[in-house]
Amino acid sequence: MNTQEIAGEIADFMAKDENRRYKIIIGSDSDGHNGLATDFATVIVVHRIGNGGRYFWRRAELSKFHTLRDRIIQEVLLSIEAAREILMALRAIKAPQFDFEIHVDIGEGGETKTMIQEVLGMIRAYGEQYAQYIGSSRYNFEARTKPESYAATKVADRHV
Repeated sequence: MNTQEIAGEIADFMAKDENRRYKIIIGSDSDGHNGLATDFATVIVVHRIGNGGRYFWRRAELSKFHTLRDRIIQEVLLSIEAAREILMALRAIKAPQFDFEIHVDIGEGGETKTMIQEVLGMIRAYGEQYAQYIGSSRYNFEARTKPESYAATKVADRHV
């Protein structure tokens, strides 16, 4: 499915129960294989708060990444790009109101703890740039890290 088709599916899903709150969440995860290439999965989760949800995913194989930092930055960039694409498409079709988050596969308890402020700052900066571009702060780029980043750590992780 292309981005416009996904946006249409999301809008249809939200229209089926307009009395619920919705959250759209973007997350990416990666896994290196044999030192030759790295698989990346990016998901768009539509959570009908209190009543399930659905998700869409895409997978890409990119050349080898030499450091964990480079791989995490690429995950974040893929999530930001997916966020920009889906938010533009949802805005174009005037989708119902929803909350928005980007989930990142980093946390306080591992090798990535030194990257938290850098990654969160990067997401905020892209979010501000996006809001300025569209002339609306309706969709702030809220970021979540482990253990709250289930779109990246659970959903996207299933597809790498």
